[in-house]
Order: sequence, then C-alpha cells, then structure tokens
Amino acid sequence: MSILGSSANNPGDTLILVDPEDREIGFLSKEECHRGAGVLHRAFSVFLFNAQNEILLQQRSAQKPLWPLYWSNSCCSHPRRGETVEAAALRRVREELSLHCNLTFLYKFEYQARFEDVGAEHELCWVFAGFADGVVTANAAEIAACRYVSPEDLSAEIAASPQIFTPWVKLEWTEISARHLPAIPARLSASKPAVRSR
Repeated sequence: MSILGSSANNPGDTLILVDPEDREIGFLSKEECHRGAGVLHRAFSVFLFNAQNEILLQQRSAQKPLWPLYWSNSCCSHPRRGETVEAAALRRVREELSLHCNLTFLYKFEYQARFEDVGAEHELCWVFAGFADGVVTANAAEIAACRYVSPEDLSAEIAASPQIFTPWVKLEWTEISARHLPAIPARLSASKPAVRSR
C-alpha cells in the first residue's frame, strides 16, 4: 500500500506509515496522520542525560496543535522518507536543542493517544537514550522551556502531576525506569568523549 498526502513534495511534512510490526507501508502528510484517532506512523523519542545523570526535559511550544505547553522528554519527532530513525533523531536534537550526541537504542512500542477534539498521536515509537553536555539553545518554534531533572524527581513529578506531561513520556518513563535505567549510565559512558555542543 502506498498513500501520499498533500505534502508529499515536502519531506519534512511527510511521515512514514507502518504496520504494527514496523514494516513500512506508505506515506502520508503529518497533518493527516494526526487527524481523528490518528494513523499509525514511525516516530522516535530521545532522553538526553548530562554528566550529573540528569534528564533534559522540554516544554512544548504553545504553538503546537497537540499537547501545547506540556512537559515532555528531550526530543521527539519523526524520520523523513528515506531517513533512518537514528539519523532523524540526531538531526532533530541538533535542530531543536543545538546539541550533538551519541544515541543508544532502548526499545520501541506502539501507542495511541487523543488530545481533546484536536487530533491524536498513533505512533510506532523508537526510544533512545543519549549523553549531551553542551549548552542548550532551544528552538523557540518547537520549545517553550527546558530544564534538567534527576530520574527520582521525574518519577515523583509524574506521580504528583501527571496532567502536565505528554502521554508518551509517561508511558516511556514507566518502561525506562523499570527496565533500562540502571544500565543507562554505563551504556552512555563510552559516548561521552564524542559529544560536542554545536
């Protein structure tokens, strides 16, 4: 199946449709992918750690149609047509945060979440951890604010105020904190010398 949306000539606005096994089945515009209950497409989420083992969070821009001003993980977006997921994640970290990093793949999962009557996310999401110790320069078109938080404080904040966080970061942090967090510092340590700020 091949589906092309109205923005097929703009690679930044064309998302990769997949089946539940993450097999590519076509392409559709970002706008159409997020209408109604959403159309399943490939995406990624990045959790960046600093030298103090704190996690970089971003508050989504007020201009975002879905979950504006909600707190979320360091970076999340979609690969372009013909682009690997890891290459897309590295590109978006540079574009949104002006950081360079190395990434470690953790896991992937499917989720679906609706935002009021505006639209929805339905994603097959690849989740990465990375190390970045440069100066964050947030892209104001994407991000309202950034802050670092310890893993313990993030768990406490999500438990106390789940309504201020995006649905995907809550799902991802539950999995990361339960299954991946103890090993993340060791897995990222080898990447630290290669990391530079932009």
